[in-house]
Amino acid sequence: MNAYADFITIDEAACTGCGRCAAVCPTDTLAVIDGAATVVGTHCMACDHCGAVCREGAIVQRTSDEEACWFSTISVRDGWLPPGTVDTAVLVELMASRRSCRNFSSDAVSRDCLADLVKIGITAPTGTNSQAWTFTILSQRGEVVRFGREIAEFFRCVNRWAAHPFLCWILKTMGWGALWRYRRDYYDIISEALEEWDSAGRDRLFHGAPAVMVVGSRPGASCPTEDALLATQNILLAAHAMGLRSCLIGFAVEAMRRDPAIRKSLGIPGEESVHAVIALGYSGEAYRRRAGRMMPLVRFPDGRLNG
Repeated sequence: MNAYADFITIDEAACTGCGRCAAVCPTDTLAVIDGAATVVGTHCMACDHCGAVCREGAIVQRTSDEEACWFSTISVRDGWLPPGTVDTAVLVELMASRRSCRNFSSDAVSRDCLADLVKIGITAPTGTNSQAWTFTILSQRGEVVRFGREIAEFFRCVNRWAAHPFLCWILKTMGWGALWRYRRDYYDIISEALEEWDSAGRDRLFHGAPAVMVVGSRPGASCPTEDALLATQNILLAAHAMGLRSCLIGFAVEAMRRDPAIRKSLGIPGEESVHAVIALGYSGEAYRRRAGRMMPLVRFPDGRLNG
């Protein structure tokens, strides 16, 4: 075995020089020279396309972590599904059947199940294969409640400022309209939710979920928000397939972005960004049909809507 680059090891004895690895390499790092695959470039995205396409197993991508592909609660064969071999109707039915749950039961979600959801999430693509995701998991209801209290305190403070309409108007005239928009769109809703939290313990933030997952990113990714949201969608769909329910909690994301102390309380370093917060758990909700959707605005370059 000869190492040709920091990320790639090529077994010259096993390599047949077929050229498949060079054809799929997005950075032209590989080429076939003297009948064998050879590293000729100085940059490697560590995408593992070369290793995945090699029929002889002659290429090893050393940045890959095998444990990231091992699941505790599901069995997955070590193979690849070519395009066109998956039942599209079943896939669409899964996507359309997932709904946001706001009525979780108290049943706990196992740590193994949550860990598997993360591994499913990271099968998503990332810009330049940066894979700079981070996942912070609260697996016990008590942790979720403490997290909810911190978010509630943040919005309690915002509401105290927003309670003064003249201040909101002044800030708006100065070009700082965020507080005015908050008062217009959210002040009443948040006030009611805080009152119910204080008086009756009703959780209108996480809806009683026993687990929460915070999806973030480390510095250095080329498009961290998109990467995190792609992983999040994977998690939402996988949760439904595994018998779980989910709900994205946008208020928690906003609070964590604006108050570093909340991130710190969860052990999230200051240099990390938060992009999504997912409530996870079980529920007895049952539906008879999929939810409808409004038609989006669709454009084609030639101006036609069909064909």
